[in-house]
Amino acid sequence: MKVIKFGGSSLASATQLKKVFKIVQSDPERRFVVVSAPGKRNAEDTKVTDALIKYYKEYTSGQDVSASQDWIINRYQDMADELGFDAKSIAKIAKSIRELASLPIEDNDFLYDAFLAAGEDNNAKLIAEYFTHQGLSARYIHPKKAGIFVSAEPGNARILSSSYDRIEELRNSDEVLVIPGFFGVTEDNQICTFSRGGSDITGSIIAAGVKADLYENFTDVDGIFAAHPGIIHNPHSIKELTYREMRELAYAGFSVLHDEALLPAYRGRIPLVIKNTNNPDHPGTRIVLKHTGETCPVVGIAADDDFVSINTSKYLMNREVGFGRKLLQVLEDLNIRWEHMPTGIDDLSLVLRSRELTPIKEEEILRQLNHSLEVDKAEIEHDLSIIMIVGENMKNHVGVAATATAALSERNINLAMISQGASEVSVIFVVKTEQRNQALQALYDAFFRN
Repeated sequence: MKVIKFGGSSLASATQLKKVFKIVQSDPERRFVVVSAPGKRNAEDTKVTDALIKYYKEYTSGQDVSASQDWIINRYQDMADELGFDAKSIAKIAKSIRELASLPIEDNDFLYDAFLAAGEDNNAKLIAEYFTHQGLSARYIHPKKAGIFVSAEPGNARILSSSYDRIEELRNSDEVLVIPGFFGVTEDNQICTFSRGGSDITGSIIAAGVKADLYENFTDVDGIFAAHPGIIHNPHSIKELTYREMRELAYAGFSVLHDEALLPAYRGRIPLVIKNTNNPDHPGTRIVLKHTGETCPVVGIAADDDFVSINTSKYLMNREVGFGRKLLQVLEDLNIRWEHMPTGIDDLSLVLRSRELTPIKEEEILRQLNHSLEVDKAEIEHDLSIIMIVGENMKNHVGVAATATAALSERNINLAMISQGASEVSVIFVVKTEQRNQALQALYDAFFRN
């Protein structure tokens, strides 16, 4: 029994929907289909989700929304026309889109979520009807009826553990169930979305809930590459990753799979495979609990930008009880999250994402470091990137870090910091953003081309 999820690019047009139907029809074990909102048909096109955001802004600011309503409705109508069938669901879709403009604006924390979720919800209605028209026994099911109950956290919903018993009942259905991704329903019956890209999360939740044998996540690429193909020319694709490896790579910029989507499938011990809608016969990349065979020490290299570092120095810092706690308390009081903490005897750095800081917060951090913690030196360094080499097998190989640092040294790339956890699944190098591409190329050459 398989759960299968399709992203927006796989559902953008009639041509793509025909491919999706063939994929689902080709395997009777594909019984649960999770869908995203329609993506772009071409570079100049607009995603339905982006059109819904525009519609929301017009509605909440008192502007005329009729043009946005018509565009979104016609987007679904165009797909039905291209598919060549008279979709009865279009009337329901049109009603659903227009009714968004009747929802209360004041004191409605879930209004934005209701607008965003309409893209996935209405697409699922159309796709279920198309499958049925093509002779496949299929049915649309709303997340509420599917049992996807979530916490009341707009834009950041989390599945309630009690939901899984309800979701398991879906196993009893004889039809292919088409489920909209990206959102669930609170216990107070409010639409509440997962974080952006959350259709991956829905697929993972359904897979764990129905105890699927496999969760297939269809995108527009042949699996996962060992490095970013926009930076590295023709990087090789990865056949197999563990969940821990994928989590590390997703954190550091691998956007093929939403990183939060890994958790339900990981806890449910469900294997996951990334496949290509446009090339469904390609084996893709499997994500499993443990490697099934021999693997290289480094399976992938990721890079991510927009980091800053808060650097502190204080003589005899290591002898001062509570210094680290006091420093972290400064950040907590300012509601700032940190990512990494490289340390020395008298030095401590905190690496965080630049979006966490504002000029006012930076000024307050430096003031408290200098006056409350009485450090000898404090500075905030901007324009940093992290490069991460990942592989669970690194701990069994001597010299991985040495190979990496030698490769960077040969290209005259200066390392601001190095960080490695006790698990040895990854090593993080912090470099200036202007040297990020060179560093990524150097590491890829060292571990894959040489």
